[in-house]
Amino acid sequence: MRVRKTLGTIASLTAIALAATGCGSGGEDTSNAGASGGSGGGGKVGVELPLLTSPFWQAYSAYVPEKAKELGVDALPAVNADGKPAQQITDIQNLLSQGIKGLVVAPLDSAAIGAALKLAERKDVPVVSVDVAPEKGKVAMVVRANNVAYGQKACKFLGDEIKSGKVVQIMGALSSINGRERSEAFRDCMKQDYPDMEVLQIPADWESEKAAAGLESLYAQNRDIKGIYMQAGGVYLAPTLQTLKRAGALKKAGEKGHITIISNDGIPQELDAIRAGTIDATVSQPADTYAQYGLDYLKRAMAGETFKPGKTDHDSTIVKLPNGNLEDQLPAPLVTKENVDDPALWGNTKS
Repeated sequence: MRVRKTLGTIASLTAIALAATGCGSGGEDTSNAGASGGSGGGGKVGVELPLLTSPFWQAYSAYVPEKAKELGVDALPAVNADGKPAQQITDIQNLLSQGIKGLVVAPLDSAAIGAALKLAERKDVPVVSVDVAPEKGKVAMVVRANNVAYGQKACKFLGDEIKSGKVVQIMGALSSINGRERSEAFRDCMKQDYPDMEVLQIPADWESEKAAAGLESLYAQNRDIKGIYMQAGGVYLAPTLQTLKRAGALKKAGEKGHITIISNDGIPQELDAIRAGTIDATVSQPADTYAQYGLDYLKRAMAGETFKPGKTDHDSTIVKLPNGNLEDQLPAPLVTKENVDDPALWGNTKS
């Protein structure tokens, strides 16, 4: 398998002036994270969103107040960082200055978020990280699906369907552990299990414009593309389908020239596209359970509860990460035309 990179390299996200908050070195054992929370389980909770331009994050944002009410969590209105890591750090500092007793955050930059986590730790405020695992800093729990499995499932689906030829992976931000894990898992799986496949790559930083421009340029030079893996359907689905349509390459499943497409997210637009035959599959990322268990773990951590690795009561496994943090790896099922109408797989239907 050959791997070719297009559109240049990803510029690293700025670390901003985070040293002022005393960025920690990471690597500490956090199996008892949250045990020192002094709120006794009560108090205001802050919720920090990474962005709201994606249907996935719109769904997550809509689930948060619903799940907070069910769990008896006093959550403040969610704050949106609008895709800016510097803004996210500022937002968290502002929330901490308001006296919150707990924080749920979806980090934009896995490394940069460490400074804000260190500040929260100093203020004895437990934190739960949703969707992205921080590289530095202590959290009570990371709530996310297995992103390595995302890349592997996409690889296996395309590899079994196509067997040989060119496939494209439209990558997420490589400053995010999610983008790195999905990209590396997809490449490694293709190299090992499907040596007759050639992987072309588009660094898109979770931005629809970059995805569209990258695919347009790549397809102009590679009219024989057979498959596409979109690492985030919430931002890549529309530009991908529009670009293929303009190029006369958007064929439905079963038609001659159909490009096999698999995505990540499981939003309603992807499910509709699977039913219509314009894409073939998605790995459903559970926005509803992200909101539910993010708030649940935070409430328990605020009350002084600690956690440990092992099986959970909600069909997932808690693992210990290399930096000592714990991660609850929620299930993320593969959705195809065979099971697209199974309501049990719909975790992103809010808007």
